[in-house]
Amino acid sequence: MQQEQVDSLIKGYVEQSPRNRVYEEEALREDLAGMKLYDEPVIGYSDAEDSLYAGLKDPDVIGPHFMLPSEWLPGAKTVISFFLPFTEQIRRANALEKVRPADEWLHGRIEGQVFIISLLAYLSENLTAAGYQAKAPAVDSRFFSAEAPGEDGLGYTSNWSERHVAYISGLGTFGLSRGMITLKGMAGRFGSVITDWKTQATSREYDSYDEYCTLCMACARKCPVHAISKEGKDQALCAAYINKTKEQFYPYYGCGKCQTGVPCEHGKPKGRRIDR
Repeated sequence: MQQEQVDSLIKGYVEQSPRNRVYEEEALREDLAGMKLYDEPVIGYSDAEDSLYAGLKDPDVIGPHFMLPSEWLPGAKTVISFFLPFTEQIRRANALEKVRPADEWLHGRIEGQVFIISLLAYLSENLTAAGYQAKAPAVDSRFFSAEAPGEDGLGYTSNWSERHVAYISGLGTFGLSRGMITLKGMAGRFGSVITDWKTQATSREYDSYDEYCTLCMACARKCPVHAISKEGKDQALCAAYINKTKEQFYPYYGCGKCQTGVPCEHGKPKGRRIDR
């Protein structure tokens, strides 16, 4: 199997699957029935033994609870990471809606994640059919994600991070809002599959974890609860607001204001970096 084949599998599924559109019975508004969720993805590959994965166990990065690719799948050789950018319709609607998440964005957050789960299954099934093992941590029973810190002290973390995996796989770097800035921007969602299929890693066209961020502060100005500053992001404030939207729009929730109506929304921002 060649990278081109895997790229084709992912891109073809995104383009052709009916799950990449809002089903009529799920539409929050009549005019949103059939709305496309994602545009063509960006795909990256990393060596499962890349030393940066071990570095994620550092308490100052993620922590010792982070599971290495080989811990998810013994014999792992490659991690496939992809970014699915939201369509312009979703991005524009959320940028225009100043406070509450737009209905379009809510669909992207919820139905969009359902689509990613189906894509992970589709990719894993095709790798297995080709004679390889495949594991998607996001849908594995061992996966966990913690919000507010509990008795174990873990908070706002998980044992597999799609954003850090994307960074290692050459897809982009972190922004001030802690989202990932790819060549197709920040507004979208990530997924990944670990496999024992071996391929060449995607080169990282950056030297630092936040190289693409210009520190323009647009995301901070867009945040409804002022959770973003030059020092970074207050995860507790952000989580509290997301939980508030869950109360208002259940079973939907989301925000995404820091990802829309900003220079890094759908591309790598231009301009020189502003010193802190």
